[in-house]
This record gives sequence, C-alpha cells and structure tokens, in this order.
Amino acid sequence: MREQRTLASLAVGDSFKGFLMVRSAEVRTDKRGKEYADLNLSDRSGEFNCKMWNPLRKIPAVSSVVWVEAEVQEFNGRLQMKIELIRPPMTDETVDLAQLVSCAPETSEKMLAYIDKNIDSFSSEKLKRLVRGMLRKAGDRLDYYPAAMRMHHAEKSGLLHHITDMLHVAEALLPCYPFLNGDLLKAGIIVHDLAKIEEMSSDDLGNVSDYSRDGLLIGHLVRGVVNLELVAKEEHIDGEYVELLEHMILSHHGIPDYGSPKLPMFAEAIVLHMIDTLDAKMNEVKGIQDRTPCGAFSEKINSLDGRRMYHPNYNDEEE
Repeated sequence: MREQRTLASLAVGDSFKGFLMVRSAEVRTDKRGKEYADLNLSDRSGEFNCKMWNPLRKIPAVSSVVWVEAEVQEFNGRLQMKIELIRPPMTDETVDLAQLVSCAPETSEKMLAYIDKNIDSFSSEKLKRLVRGMLRKAGDRLDYYPAAMRMHHAEKSGLLHHITDMLHVAEALLPCYPFLNGDLLKAGIIVHDLAKIEEMSSDDLGNVSDYSRDGLLIGHLVRGVVNLELVAKEEHIDGEYVELLEHMILSHHGIPDYGSPKLPMFAEAIVLHMIDTLDAKMNEVKGIQDRTPCGAFSEKINSLDGRRMYHPNYNDEEE
C-alpha cells in the first residue's frame, strides 16, 4: 500500500484517492424518495462522513477496507466527502492497516504494566483485590477495546489509553489536595469504564459496529456496579470500599443529563468525574486540532455545542 494523504490533511475542494476503513454504512432515502449511501470512513488520522448518490450494488461491511475516489465538500459547516467510486481492494493490491487503524500512542502491554504498578502501590489489600478482580472480569478484550464508538479515545486500545491518561492526571493532582485518598481515586479511575467492554461490540482493531444488547438495555454504569458486586462476593469482601467504588462508577458522568443516576457525593467521586470529563474533552480536542491547520478554525463540533475550535499559532510575533 503506497503512502496516501491522511483524512486530517484534507480541505474543501481537495480530491482523495486511497484506501479507507468502514466505520458505518447504510442506505438512506432523501426527501424525494431517492436512495443514497451514507458512510463513515476513517484512517489513522480521523473520520469523514461520506455520501454516495449513485446506487451501490452492495453496502460494504463495517470494519472492511475499501478503495475510495471522492471530492471533499462542506455541508452545514462540516467537511464531507462526495464519493465518485468505491470498491473492495483488488487481489493484487496491498493494504497497510497501520495507515488505516487509529491506535493508542502506547502499546497495551506498556499501559497494562503501568496500571499494574499503580495497583501494587495501594496500601489497601481490599482495593487491590477488588480492582484486580475487575480487570480479570474485563479479560483479554481490554487489550484492544476503544473507550467510545465515536467521541473520545475511539481507537484500538483506547480504553487503556483513557485509563492511563487519567491516572497520570491523578498523580499530578494528588499533591495539590493531600486530604484525598489516592488509592481510592486511582481504583475508581481503573474500574469506572471497564464495563464498556460489555456495552459495545468491537472487533480486535477497535472498530465498534454498534452497542450491544446489554449496552442498550443496561449500560456500562449499572453493569459496572453489578460486576463489582460479583467480584466483591467472589473475593469475600464487604464494607465501605465496595460501596464507595460502586458510587464512583454510578456517578462518574456527573449529572443525570449525562446518564448518572447519582451526583458525586464525596471528594474522590467528584475528582473522578472531573478528571474523566477533562481527559475525554482533551482527547477530542486534540483530534480536532490535529486535523485543523495552525491559525485556522475547525468545522462546527456538535459535541462541543456547535463551536468551531481554533488551532492557535502559539506565536507571539506580530502578524
């Protein structure tokens, strides 16, 4: 596979030819009753919504690789591709998945070792056993699972990336607030999103095809509490730490509008929510900044209230 332009480098009016990975694909109908293909295609740098107005013989499968020839347009303040040609790879064409799959910046082995080091530092044996039990329940899928379908850390090993980044933030904050129980905060960080493995259906490249039945009916907050309860019974652990961790899982989204049935009700739960929000937003903003030239504004970002993010030049020289 020859080197091709990344999606992040494209601007309105550019042409694109190359391989992309299918994140979603479906047939829709416009206001006139005409069918068209609506696809989300990605490479390692980002993702584009794409439209093909000519009928497709067959909708490509999620996580498959396709050859695409398209023009970059703008629609409602967002970049979009108008596809002229889409086809599977030819038998004599080589596809380099390294160019197409977005991955965490560290290997899963290195991130798991960092998490394990943090657990080893806990002074509470109960917390150690609870957290290790939750990791065992997550299993090998933790190696490659993303943290979300679209929003933040939507990449191979993205869940580990999210957890380890949050642990780094916690290490920086704890000296500022020495009254916090650092072991409890770190334990909450490690377990808070582990049930996303049951909430989403992902392949081993970190591509989420959809939410699972468990995710749609139960969700990762409630499933996380159920899993922790099971681990506590298996380890014959009871007492306050179990309830505190369960509360941290239930409340880490912060408010009911974001899915939390409980508001954070003690210091470590509040800090967990804030670190979680900060890390998710910064990961999303970094992706926006990576695909926006210095001195330019991004497209409108729906998840950020429709804001157009600015990528500063970080230069104090007079323009």
